[in-house]
Amino acid sequence: MSRAVRDKWRRKDWYDIYLPRYFGETKVGETPVEDSSNLMGRVYATTLAQITGDFSQEYLKLYFQVTSIEENTALTVFKGHEYLRDYLRSLVRRRSTKVDGFFRVTTVDGYRLKIVVTALTNSRIKTSQERAIREIMENVVEEKAKILEFGQIVHEMVLGKLASDVYNEARKITALRHVGVRKSELLAMPN
Repeated sequence: MSRAVRDKWRRKDWYDIYLPRYFGETKVGETPVEDSSNLMGRVYATTLAQITGDFSQEYLKLYFQVTSIEENTALTVFKGHEYLRDYLRSLVRRRSTKVDGFFRVTTVDGYRLKIVVTALTNSRIKTSQERAIREIMENVVEEKAKILEFGQIVHEMVLGKLASDVYNEARKITALRHVGVRKSELLAMPN
């Protein structure tokens, strides 16, 4: 029985998984596949810390989907990202307000994205202040989508530039402890 398993592994080819151009086209891993058609559409997960080498970014999980195969190389596209559950749990505190904004936008080059922005306050706030913060989130996200291409908006979400722009506007309303793009998802690519 063990011999059949060993033979099955021998038949598999190893494919290198590469990040998209806007992440530097670096190799992030490898995977064994018996038939290369099984690799198409497969989603590969990694953390931002593994890409940048900065351990302080270990809380951000990134997903990349295989879109094409060239020889023994699998090329990917950014599929989405999210905070790790325990990191998000560590941010939430009693006697403070968590404001979430869910937005669907289309970038300049036709990619459709779902973006979730989260703001955490120092103390409890009124619902009118929550609405004002959500409105600021929406304005910033939609402005970015109007002027940036997919690769640029992904960089701003993952590296914190978009969250920093929301923070700089929203702090005029109330004191904020944390602002971040908690989750994103690629809904559709241009044809």
